[in-house]
Amino acid sequence: MSERPFFGHVIDGKEVDSDSGERFTSVNPWTREVWADVALGGATEADLAVTAARRAFDEGPWPRMGYARRQELLERLADLMEEHADELGSADSRDMGKPLAQCRHDVARAAWNFRFFAEHAKLSTGETYPMDSGHHAYSRFEPAGVVVAIAPWNFPLMLETWKVAPALAWGNTVVLKPAEDTPASATILARLAAEADIPEGVFNVVHGYGPNSVGSALTEDPRVDRITFTGESGTGRIIGRAAMANLTPVSLEMGGKNANIVFADADLDNAVDWSIQSIFRNAGQICLSGSRLYVERAAYDTFLEKFVAKAEAMKFGDPLDPETEFGPLASQEHFEKVKGYIDTVESEGGRMATGGLGDGWFVKPTVLVDMPPTSRHVCEEIFGPVVVITAFDSEEEVVALANDSEYGLDAQLFTENLSRAHRVAERLRVGTVWVNCFFIRDLRAPFGGVGSSGIGREGGSFSREFFTEPKAVVMQIDR
Repeated sequence: MSERPFFGHVIDGKEVDSDSGERFTSVNPWTREVWADVALGGATEADLAVTAARRAFDEGPWPRMGYARRQELLERLADLMEEHADELGSADSRDMGKPLAQCRHDVARAAWNFRFFAEHAKLSTGETYPMDSGHHAYSRFEPAGVVVAIAPWNFPLMLETWKVAPALAWGNTVVLKPAEDTPASATILARLAAEADIPEGVFNVVHGYGPNSVGSALTEDPRVDRITFTGESGTGRIIGRAAMANLTPVSLEMGGKNANIVFADADLDNAVDWSIQSIFRNAGQICLSGSRLYVERAAYDTFLEKFVAKAEAMKFGDPLDPETEFGPLASQEHFEKVKGYIDTVESEGGRMATGGLGDGWFVKPTVLVDMPPTSRHVCEEIFGPVVVITAFDSEEEVVALANDSEYGLDAQLFTENLSRAHRVAERLRVGTVWVNCFFIRDLRAPFGGVGSSGIGREGGSFSREFFTEPKAVVMQIDR
């Protein structure tokens, strides 16, 4: 009998193994050794989970609870998450190699997701529409039903809760499929939900793969009322087609090849500090990362010198070491993908100012220069610690360069010119623009992208629109 931890499905309030008894393993990217066993689900487990969620929504108390009671239970879940922060953070760190200090930060953000959306749902208001004909109209926002949430591996717990929290706060029931590379924290979260007295069937977790497995079974099920997905753009397109077959509303937050623009009048030290975080935090495995870095020519040499020095000073190593800033890539498969870009820098006409491959599954903070604008490194989402730095000469030029991408998730720009900041932000075709900062979030604001970066927005009232069925009620009052 293995002494490794086991993480099962959580269906209808119970943690269970797969009907087939099949399991898969989770590999620690730092040690490159198996650290946990996980139940391997398929169509059977997907059906059981949707059935449980459907029954909990159609017959159970959750959708019919008042907002205050749902908030009380979700706040209790957030409390438990904070009490188990070490367990949750350690699970994500072992699953994907992220530094433990960053994983603990993710736990705090994940708990805040539950607190924010529970409060937001309770405080949200509908609209009234006065009418001249002796009638009165108003709007209601009722829970949509069964939500399938499919989460990525780069911020496992935080992005799982970004989907689960608003869905539950508005009275839906949920089936969560975490990424197969990072399954552990989802099971722990479901265990804590049961401890928080969230009713059986309201929050279910099923582990497995995508095509011809749990993923496809969930997204093709006509009993599902909403699908929310964060992940790679190709997978998002497959999910979108599956959802369309049943006319299931879908929210897709997908890839990015984001522009980071530094004007010569910027505070260069601030720009360097945020730009380092933008591309090298989480070993570059962030869909929001500023992987195309454009620097105005007058500041280019100074910026590059400062940026390279700061990149080379980053401490990488054991993710459980509290001093570690930079961990390995999340899997061997992903390492091989990023390695392919590192190996072809010179053949595509560029050069490496610093970085390259490290030991194991490490890729060092890598800075590329002189890359042709049509190179794969400029055009494709690498999803690793690799940035291309390019000089520009004018505002018009850099806006055109930034918008020359199939993606449109976010952008960053650095300038001390207030008028320029507003002007450029307006012209960038993206879902979010950060000015003189990065990764600062207000959960009320819309989040999502355009083009190959996705469909729809979530956050605040935008999540309410997606996870509810808005209804108009018209009453005759003059009779």
